[in-house]
Amino acid sequence: MSQIIISVGREFGSGGRVIAEELAKRFDLPIYDRHLITEIAEKTGMTASDVEKLDEAPKSRLTSRRVRGFSNSIEDNIAEMQFDFIRKKAESGESFVVVGRCSESKLRDFDCLCSLFIIGDSDAKIKRVMEVYEMSESEAKSFIDKKDKKRKRYHNYHVGLHWGDSRLYDLTVNSSRLGIKKTVDFLESYIKARQDAAANKK
Repeated sequence: MSQIIISVGREFGSGGRVIAEELAKRFDLPIYDRHLITEIAEKTGMTASDVEKLDEAPKSRLTSRRVRGFSNSIEDNIAEMQFDFIRKKAESGESFVVVGRCSESKLRDFDCLCSLFIIGDSDAKIKRVMEVYEMSESEAKSFIDKKDKKRKRYHNYHVGLHWGDSRLYDLTVNSSRLGIKKTVDFLESYIKARQDAAANKK
């Protein structure tokens, strides 16, 4: 199989992570998401829980500064380590699925990149978060807003482009329309069509 990199961005509560995991299973690919946290923890000597708190987090504007291209922000440094990790994996020729980490932009120059962004209807996202996290409706709505604002700040800071802008992705898909399984079916067909098109160019 030719190299394929599947990048999955997502709104919180859209099921994007589950969709990414299912695509990884169907294409028999490693997935880089929480696994990156363990990798970074091992390199920095931090605990996985400490890294997770800083994962996909924007830097503190009050305590961080950048001098000659180097940042004293731990959030910046963890982000750069993750970008470097997925970049090296891509350069090695490995096929994989990556969730978030600005991968649709950081790996944009790889022709094998298939970038997806998963959105969902507000009521469907709230219902999903209520069930998964055992929250009330108001708690779920607040949690979604908080998570998406955090992802937006992180992405826009590290990329300089707007998180969720459809022009950054090959496909933006509303998982509420078909449900998780059928959304995965649709995306699997699209990715296979991309692979066929790439093979025919050779």
